[in-house]
Amino acid sequence: MKWRTVKRYLPIIGIALFIYLLIKLNVTKIAGEVDSLNINYIGISILVIFIFFIFQTLKWFVLAKRQKINISFWEAYKINFISNFYGFITPGKIGTAIRADYLKRKGTETGKGVSNFVLDKVLDFVSLFILMIVFGFSIYKKIIPNGEWYILIGSFILFIILFSIFYNKKSSKFCLRPIYQKIIPEKFKEKSRSLFNSFYEDIPSIPFLFMTLFINLVSWVINYFNIYLIGLSLGININFIYFLIILPISTLVAQIPITINGFGTRELTLIGLFGVLGINATKVFTMSILSIVIVNIFPSIAAILFILKDKKNEIHDVKKS
Repeated sequence: MKWRTVKRYLPIIGIALFIYLLIKLNVTKIAGEVDSLNINYIGISILVIFIFFIFQTLKWFVLAKRQKINISFWEAYKINFISNFYGFITPGKIGTAIRADYLKRKGTETGKGVSNFVLDKVLDFVSLFILMIVFGFSIYKKIIPNGEWYILIGSFILFIILFSIFYNKKSSKFCLRPIYQKIIPEKFKEKSRSLFNSFYEDIPSIPFLFMTLFINLVSWVINYFNIYLIGLSLGININFIYFLIILPISTLVAQIPITINGFGTRELTLIGLFGVLGINATKVFTMSILSIVIVNIFPSIAAILFILKDKKNEIHDVKKS
């Protein structure tokens, strides 16, 4: 079987897993949990998610300004909604890369838009790992075998080393030269060279990245506090610290591109980890569904409105010209 065929059907795995959990846990019980939830917590949660988007936007907006990308905060806020919408409907959230295309429409070179996106994703990964280490080390040591824990730590260190190599233009150029010389066709060499140079143009310094990393950590904590509120609405009364321990793991698992937006894999991970704390699987599954609605579907509605408005403006501009 060809990889292209396998890749086409990979997302079905997660969806099938999600449906299996839905059937096993009993739809009626899930509906009962929804019917009995505390609506006050849900109302606060909806407000919190828009605050989360402000901080999430601030992170990459600050990066964009440092890279001399000409964009207003309001434009960045709208693009963030739109890119998250595309991420929501694509495996591994790869659809969020559409942000680079929107920046290109604003006059930003493709390479610079891509580097802005890549740095944003790197900061996300590092932030999640920091939350895992800071809040969960003692617990993970008990449930994860030493060998696997060391592999996890080693993988993170390797990631940091590779990032350091490719963050530097000279070392990156040295490593990529064989690919440029032997693999890239001659007709694409000029374009790839231009893309490479624009990628590293005005790239922020490492100390500056630490500042944006702090903003990113705050945004993730806000996001997880939002899910904590949803948990409280369902009667999941445990310390917020446990959410900061468990949710980064489920977030990373959800990035595995075998499903759309982590459906199935995220729920299975959450049920397993919260189950260690004695939390009912139906409550956890319901919490996950509600978090999808509030964290993804509500913002997606706003994103669709932004997209339709942009399309309308484009049509108007064409008629005007």
